[in-house]
Amino acid sequence: MFPKPIEKSSVLVQTSYRAAVPILLIIWLLPIIAVAMTSVRGAADLNSGNYWGLPTEWQILENYTAVFKNTPIVRYILNSFLVTIPTVIGALTLSCLAGFALVVYRFKLNLLVFFMFVGGNFVPFQILMVPVRNLSLSLGLYDTVTGLVLFHIAFQTGFCTFFMRNFVRDLPRELVEAARVEGASEFLIFWKVVLPLVRPALAALSVLIFTFIWNDYFWATVLIQGEHAMPVTGGLKSLNGQWVSQWQLVSAGSIVAAMPPVIVFFLMQKQFIAGLTMGATKG
Repeated sequence: MFPKPIEKSSVLVQTSYRAAVPILLIIWLLPIIAVAMTSVRGAADLNSGNYWGLPTEWQILENYTAVFKNTPIVRYILNSFLVTIPTVIGALTLSCLAGFALVVYRFKLNLLVFFMFVGGNFVPFQILMVPVRNLSLSLGLYDTVTGLVLFHIAFQTGFCTFFMRNFVRDLPRELVEAARVEGASEFLIFWKVVLPLVRPALAALSVLIFTFIWNDYFWATVLIQGEHAMPVTGGLKSLNGQWVSQWQLVSAGSIVAAMPPVIVFFLMQKQFIAGLTMGATKG
């Protein structure tokens, strides 16, 4: 049923595995390496077709300084925080409450409601582009940070509810019953009993949702047009000149834009791993 550990394989298999891992790792990292190298090149290198060789002139300080001086990337990054942080808070709040209700309360349509949350994740988001845009226009939310936040919360709550419902279901039901016997209200049970026990899952989910929303490009370009609300993923396209392509600036901006999710992951690495492995040794 389970794959045989590599240590128990033949010498040939172990040698091939050790040789293949670094090669595949380098192939996987090639796009990132290419972007990083392009971000420190001069325009002359790119015009001459020197994409993979060492730069003839290193322009680390010049390119990264130009990104902040000559482009509105600071505004774009601020917009991304204004979109991402409320979305994470809203999606986690709704999913925790929904997951708690779906596990603790046994009502007739419990399973159907849960399947509706799960089923929404299988709808290709591309086919929702026109209806969502029209809805945002009719509600006066088009080209606003508020509109993008609300739609992100709506789209992410299904996955978050599926995630949190499974974690809450693994908790001993006797804890809830004992708290009820002690006279605790339902909200107090949720706040004081359930929520502290699923904190690792919340940390893991917050990192995932933060990364999903921060890296979103599709909805950022569908629902936002102006610089006043454009997140950094959609704003990177404006770093190119109108007549001349400035790929060194786009690459430098991409590296800068990728830093917040990386920093968040490393700051919450222990909680993220604890959340993903929560209950892995149960039974």
